[in-house]
Amino acid sequence: MNTLALPSLKPDVRPFILCIDDNEMYLRLRKAVLEEAGYTVLSATNETEALEVLSEAPVCLVLSDHMLRGTTGTELAKRMKEMKRDVPIIVYSGRVPETLRHVDGFINKDEPVANFLSLVHEFVKRYWE
Repeated sequence: MNTLALPSLKPDVRPFILCIDDNEMYLRLRKAVLEEAGYTVLSATNETEALEVLSEAPVCLVLSDHMLRGTTGTELAKRMKEMKRDVPIIVYSGRVPETLRHVDGFINKDEPVANFLSLVHEFVKRYWE
């Protein structure tokens, strides 16, 4: 697996990334990839868990599946932006939705790991600097 070096951020600080997916296999995969790249990952499998984590932890980036049970990634992004406007949100999916106005980035679920990590690094660095 190709891994990218963690970008230089604040010394001795590991940024928290919130990863949301109701498919636990994809959630474990994303978490493993991100942790191998040096990130600290908090995870949620539904909207309630995600909003709770966002309200309690210093999250610098949110990654969410678009198709969640009971809601969509774009609807969840809208609620999250009401809580923390400055936290970037990337939505990923196996299917690209028509409108993504409440998200800051989008990536296909089947995108190569290197592309996924590159997008994550870009958003974390932008937020952290």
